[in-house]
Amino acid sequence: MKRVFTVLHVLALLLVVFSFAFLLPILVTLLDGDRPEMLDFILAMALTAGLGALVALLTRAYKKELSVRHGYLLVTSAWLAMPAFAAIPLMFIIPGLTFTDAYFETMSGLTTTGATVLVGLDGLPPEVNVWRHELNWLGGLGVIVLAVAILPLLGIGGRQLFKAETPGPMKDSALTPRIADTARNLWVAYVAITLICVVVLKAAGMNWLDAVCHAFSAMGLGGFSTHDASIGYYNSPLIEFVLIVFMLIAVVNFTTHFMAYREHSLRVYRKDMEAFATLGLILGSCIAIAFYLWWNDIYASFWISLRHASFNLVSIATSSGYASVDYAQWPIFAPLWMMLLTATVASAGSTGGGIKMIRTMILFKQAGREFGKMLHPAVVNPMKINGQIIENRIVFAVLGFIFLYFMSIAILTFVMLISGLDFITAFSAILASINNCGPGLGSVGPASNYQGLNDFQTWVCTAAMLIGRLEIFTVLILFSPHFWRR
Repeated sequence: MKRVFTVLHVLALLLVVFSFAFLLPILVTLLDGDRPEMLDFILAMALTAGLGALVALLTRAYKKELSVRHGYLLVTSAWLAMPAFAAIPLMFIIPGLTFTDAYFETMSGLTTTGATVLVGLDGLPPEVNVWRHELNWLGGLGVIVLAVAILPLLGIGGRQLFKAETPGPMKDSALTPRIADTARNLWVAYVAITLICVVVLKAAGMNWLDAVCHAFSAMGLGGFSTHDASIGYYNSPLIEFVLIVFMLIAVVNFTTHFMAYREHSLRVYRKDMEAFATLGLILGSCIAIAFYLWWNDIYASFWISLRHASFNLVSIATSSGYASVDYAQWPIFAPLWMMLLTATVASAGSTGGGIKMIRTMILFKQAGREFGKMLHPAVVNPMKINGQIIENRIVFAVLGFIFLYFMSIAILTFVMLISGLDFITAFSAILASINNCGPGLGSVGPASNYQGLNDFQTWVCTAAMLIGRLEIFTVLILFSPHFWRR
């Protein structure tokens, strides 16, 4: 029981920190003429901060250093609690919005999924759109990582949190010896690139509100937009190109970005095999799908095909989820290939979802090792990536992850089928949710959204988003009897 109170104490502090996120939409209401929605955000902020402070005071006797078990329990609890508080202003402001739909929307934002149940985005109050996109941005690198940079100042260590939340199998590599410094350095890179994105999008033709919102969702690879037609609203090749560039930046490990900045050299990218494989597969697929669309007479020329194929494929492959056209109307090979890419190409340490490219590379190399052992049983062939030997324990962990990943997709798809959905909609909704991608196919395709799902189906997709964002193990380990034993 003491373990729960220790976690509750830190969770309460995280909620106090999270409450400061409400300041941005409050500022927007002030700049927009002191709109009445400001009171809704102030109330939500007061509830979040007040409850967090009260619980922190009541549980301060249980304040102590976090163990690994504390970390897993806290991360999952935080990702469950924060969307609930983030949903408060949406329910206040949007008429008829239920808690189920509001929670889905904010979970989608914080997990950077980008799926939405809202229509009429063009007519939403500016502060609501800013709040949705800010959730994308905060979720991008992780609210937990941000808090890790602050909690040491309160006397609470953060390494366990960082290891539980940071994506990818190679979690022990750090930029600096102190985890708080690591988190701060990652956020410095993240904030700097976001600010550049805002300025470039404004120069490309967006207004300031849209530029800020889409910079937030592009860097978080969240895919939220201020328009129902998503990026198709602008019909601008320049805006699409700018977003492609920043989505590709966001899909690369931010550790690599920071190291390149610190060493003032682009050679860091050349040495990162994961980034090379990610960008190579995405760009190669863009050309192949463009040729496929042109060959099938979907568009009049190869260059028009390349424009639409590149933007939509990069968006889906990086798990962002923007759309400029209804790609569900393309020959089925193209959207299915895009859905496959969203499961594999994002780099560990990026803001993308899915299996991650590093795991794909490990599986590929392990298959090669097995072929070698079949021909030469006595051979010793250690696996190396980026010049580093990958220990067998990491290989086994990746194999376990892949098994749980596919089993989660299969089980949740069957649950959606039992609930009455057709196969394409059920499968693509779960695949998009667990990969934090956003749009699927069928009735949840790019020309529609998740509003047509019933409450049960909405909660299933919400669970899939959480499982995918925290990379399955972090959530499922809480259901293991061994976790709760002393």
